[in-house]
Amino acid sequence: MKTAGPAALANPARWPRSLFARLALILFVGLAASQAASFWLTMTERNQATMNVMMGYIEREVASSVALLDRLPAAERPDWLPRLARRSYRFVLGPGIAGAAPDATLSARVAASIAEGIGTSYEVTANAVPGERERLQVHLRLSDGAPLTIDITPMPGIPLSRWLPLLLALQLAVLGACCWYAVRQATRPLHQLARAADTLGPDLKAERLPEDGPSEVARAARAFNAMQDRIASYVTERLQILAAISHDLQTPITRMRLRVDLMDEGPQHVKLQQDLREMETLVKEGVAYARTLHGAAEVPCRIDPDALLDSMLADYLDAGHDVSLQGKVGAALVARPQALRRVLGNLIDNALKFGGAAEIAVDAVPAGTLAISVLDRGPGIPAESLEAVFEPFVRIETSRNRNTGGTGLGLAIARQLTLAMDAGLSLHNRAGGGLEARLVLKR
Repeated sequence: MKTAGPAALANPARWPRSLFARLALILFVGLAASQAASFWLTMTERNQATMNVMMGYIEREVASSVALLDRLPAAERPDWLPRLARRSYRFVLGPGIAGAAPDATLSARVAASIAEGIGTSYEVTANAVPGERERLQVHLRLSDGAPLTIDITPMPGIPLSRWLPLLLALQLAVLGACCWYAVRQATRPLHQLARAADTLGPDLKAERLPEDGPSEVARAARAFNAMQDRIASYVTERLQILAAISHDLQTPITRMRLRVDLMDEGPQHVKLQQDLREMETLVKEGVAYARTLHGAAEVPCRIDPDALLDSMLADYLDAGHDVSLQGKVGAALVARPQALRRVLGNLIDNALKFGGAAEIAVDAVPAGTLAISVLDRGPGIPAESLEAVFEPFVRIETSRNRNTGGTGLGLAIARQLTLAMDAGLSLHNRAGGGLEARLVLKR
């Protein structure tokens, strides 16, 4: 298995993006490298210990075998050769094969060990035997002058058992599973925290995190839950203040309208009436926007979107507006009907106000979503301001000014209601002029 090198880890394109994948990769690579190092050290120590034992064994066994052959009559020696042979060496009655001195470390060590065991009694020479495998022969002469050769094939170590690789693979798999489980347990609270933060919408009704688990996790969960409560308290308090101000403003505005109505007709009379209407509209829109920030109390239910669109179309046509509808949904939809009607109404009103006509287009887009677009042929919006107009009290002077009677809150309210419905709202300039307001709902 190839592990990720320093260059790969330093390259952001190859480095995993999620914390879970990064921690799992680091732990798994570290444990795998540690296991490989441990295995190498164990095998090295095992081979060295085995080699030391084998050298002592060869020294004693060869010395005993040579002494036995030296004492046997020459006629009986061939019968004993198979009995004295071992897995790594055998005896040959003859001069053997000549060659150069052993250059391999293992062969030189075996030759030296045999020389130490029998070199005091016999004159010993050793040479390597050419071939693919490492092999050497030790030559000597018995007391009667008969040549004897010890043909040795050194063993570098004890062969591995067949079950050892399977055991190591199983151990690595267990380590990998433990790494995955440990990292998953460590990163799950972060995933839950991110999901709770994502669901914390305008309604401030995000799921509460379980305040259990390790102390650090429980503390973070308590802090997040407390933060949700504080935000909800702050927003509720400000909504109550705004509602109270709105209620208190209604009385003086009503008195002022009564007084203006009692005034003589004139230019100032008309201007005061217009200013009072703007003040009243601004107060109402401000309260509506604050309520959308606090969240819609409407419960989602299954509705017939085609019936809702047909009803709105009929209302606009009855009022004499140029509104058309293209396409059908053809299926039920789970949504907040009043919020959906308010959003579509704001978009259609804007299209009529700045384009003179509105076209509603229904289109089923991939991934199980539904797009409802409101199209107009008005002046459009500069590309750099397509997002800015969703902010409260923002108007584009070239197309949306006080002469239109707008407060700059219509699109802001539509965006907040859209977020409360877990939908998406965006604006796009049309080719040839005009604007498209696209509402994307989950089906």
